[in-house]
Amino acid sequence: MTSALHYCETVAAPATRETVAAWRTEHREMGLLALVAEADRALEVPALQELCHDLQVPLVGAVFPAVLFQSRFRTRGSVLVRLDRMPFAALYHPLNAADPASHEVRARMIADLAGRLGRTRGSALFLVVDQMVANVATLLDDLYLTLADRVRYLGANAGSETFQPMPCLFDGAQVAQDGAIAMLLEAHPGAAVEHCYRVPERLVSATSTEGNRIIAIDWRPAFEAYQQAVQAEYGVAINRENFYAYAVHFPFGIVRAGAEVVVRIPVSLQPDGSLFCVGEVPPNAVLALLHAPAVDSVRTVNTLVATLRSLSGDLAG
Repeated sequence: MTSALHYCETVAAPATRETVAAWRTEHREMGLLALVAEADRALEVPALQELCHDLQVPLVGAVFPAVLFQSRFRTRGSVLVRLDRMPFAALYHPLNAADPASHEVRARMIADLAGRLGRTRGSALFLVVDQMVANVATLLDDLYLTLADRVRYLGANAGSETFQPMPCLFDGAQVAQDGAIAMLLEAHPGAAVEHCYRVPERLVSATSTEGNRIIAIDWRPAFEAYQQAVQAEYGVAINRENFYAYAVHFPFGIVRAGAEVVVRIPVSLQPDGSLFCVGEVPPNAVLALLHAPAVDSVRTVNTLVATLRSLSGDLAG
């Protein structure tokens, strides 16, 4: 699967249409993956759908607080990823377990993916999930029970920086929330993602949870326990006013079998004192309070390099 990138401040610009039209002439089986900055979604998404309809180009995409292009975060515009041969890609919604329709949608999603994989291995399943879906971990478990190691798993969350529900996923015909885009990338090595958080000795238990909301920690109100733990462990005072600024640096880690640590970042403090996290937190999960490593952490880089070598071989040159 080969690709190219194009950044545009507006899809409506003539240069964008010319670029995509030229791509379409050269790559007759191409498709587009579009990454749209939240500030421009109201104009960019309909314009993308119209452009792709006119040029008969398959489209999937998602909305993010910012998009990354040439090593810079951009809060306006869109990044268009040309996929020279459009893989299987579909938008599934709703997925939140609270919606009765979600059970049928999840079953259809799993059946679609399993049917296209057959018994082959070596592909990657790329998921873009609305960050407000509260049961992502359960969805991944369900996928793994059927697909197992026939695919490598990678993905990202989409949605608003305000962490409020918002239509953030789209294809050529619809815009949706509470769902996921699934893409099957053939003969793809997967991705290397490492957080390299160090796990402290002190562990706590999420004694009451609901989806991606932690209600109680060690039988105490979640925020009260979180405040005291951050103060005791790292000497930082967190309150309602500075919560968002600090909480991203002190996430929870769910400690799983084999010492694997799954990170859950608290992004919103609810009026009742519960903590809203990106990602599902199972009841009675064993939690560690983590401290984010420095951006230039050598340990993180070395771990990434080792993982990339295992995926792609020697990186010399």
